[in-house]
Amino acid sequence: MRPLLERLGISHPILQAPMAGVSTPQLAAAVSNAGGLGALGLGACSPQKATEQIRKTRELTSKPFNVNVFCHQPAVADNNRQTAWLAHLAPYFASLGATPPAEIHEPYSSFIGNPEMLAVLLEEQPSVVSFHFGLPEQSAITALKDAGIALLATATNLGEARLIEEAGIDALIAQGVEAGGHRGVFEPELDMEMGTLALVRLLSCQHRLPVIAAGGIMDGAGIQAAFSLGASAVQMGTAFILCPESAANNTYRNSLQSERARNTAITTNISGRPARGITNRFYHDLDRNAPTRPDYPICYSAGKALATAASHTGSEDFAVQWAGQGAPLARALPAAELMATLIAEIDACR
Repeated sequence: MRPLLERLGISHPILQAPMAGVSTPQLAAAVSNAGGLGALGLGACSPQKATEQIRKTRELTSKPFNVNVFCHQPAVADNNRQTAWLAHLAPYFASLGATPPAEIHEPYSSFIGNPEMLAVLLEEQPSVVSFHFGLPEQSAITALKDAGIALLATATNLGEARLIEEAGIDALIAQGVEAGGHRGVFEPELDMEMGTLALVRLLSCQHRLPVIAAGGIMDGAGIQAAFSLGASAVQMGTAFILCPESAANNTYRNSLQSERARNTAITTNISGRPARGITNRFYHDLDRNAPTRPDYPICYSAGKALATAASHTGSEDFAVQWAGQGAPLARALPAAELMATLIAEIDACR
């Protein structure tokens, strides 16, 4: 555990998950100031926005924090698939008194083959950079390592972990199927859906890299359980959504504190990639006679448009509320207080 904490420059083995769209400079800074590793989810940001987010976080903390980027295979536009998917969604838009967009496009780029975003990271030099959905080119990894940046990458199975280790990454984020948000799987169609318990134990026994457990971990008992399986630290996302520093809206917060939080599932209907959230019509209705979805993140443009149409009517039928299977254990505490609580719970479990 100690070598990883020293590499990351943190006092406590708790990493806040990046959570693009939910993480904020305020949340990242609060976690880092409390001795953990705060994080910014910049996968959907332009280089300019990424720079702003990093600099804003630096204004709030002098401690290390993590910057996360998406390394999905760049989307391939297919007009036939996109037209068919929009036609499939048309009745759902109509039920909300809306019409689907005439066409959909890739809303943001992968970090793969993205020299502009790489230049931002090399210029701003955050202490930690993490990769989700895969790995970038080896040249980008080498450049970041040469800049002294610690590198993390998500693995959902043994094969991905091997590729991460061979690439020279510093630590593995072992994301179990219990985790909320997007699965970090390199090839979505080949998802083995391994649980956190089995994945952490396998990786800690069969790989030399430190393992960071992620998925379903919400309190000190869960953290201590991950340690007993060989993890050196944990990454927690859903646990931080109710913090006042997060960007979650009131509807999202209310759902997470209601009985609805008991029901989460994984769907590709929202973004085109498998992701776990609180269930609604996205998770059930849209599967019926569904055509092939457009590539991620092109598909996400349609999903967000449908979510926006629903929100304008006050409906949660198509709300996008990512959450893991431990969601009912979420606590509405300021980030610093939550960190102190988690640290006390870890100590109590020893």
